[in-house]
Amino acid sequence: MSNSVETRLAELGLSLPDAPAPAANYVPYVQVGQTLYVSGQISQNADGLITGKVGVDLDVAAGADAAACCALSLLAQVRAACGGDLSRLKRVVKLTGFVNSAPDFADQPKVINGCSDLLVEILGDAGRHARSAVSAGALPLNVAVEIEGIFELT
Repeated sequence: MSNSVETRLAELGLSLPDAPAPAANYVPYVQVGQTLYVSGQISQNADGLITGKVGVDLDVAAGADAAACCALSLLAQVRAACGGDLSRLKRVVKLTGFVNSAPDFADQPKVINGCSDLLVEILGDAGRHARSAVSAGALPLNVAVEIEGIFELT
């Protein structure tokens, strides 16, 4: 799948960032058997952190774009865990997405769709997953979105 993932990313005009380093006393991922647990990846791109409260500072579309950036960071962590060999990625199992949102904001699923949709666009059926989308009153560094993932490896 590695070549197909890299090819698909190139077709979409995307590339994976370097796997972000942990910002505190935790590891970026843990592998147990064929299951890879990836720590929460915060919304950031080449310009830096994507911050703000969705429903106040950002609209749903901007929140979804922030979530798509989390998808790329998740895949970067998977690539790092697999020693650069994305062909070991069998499927996305589950995502848990946290949205820094206003108290009356109720479109967290639409925001996390930015991550889900991009993973399916890149990985096809292997990107389909179970998911939770949760509101958060605040997230670290005031980021807009944080998403953690569980992946199956071969």
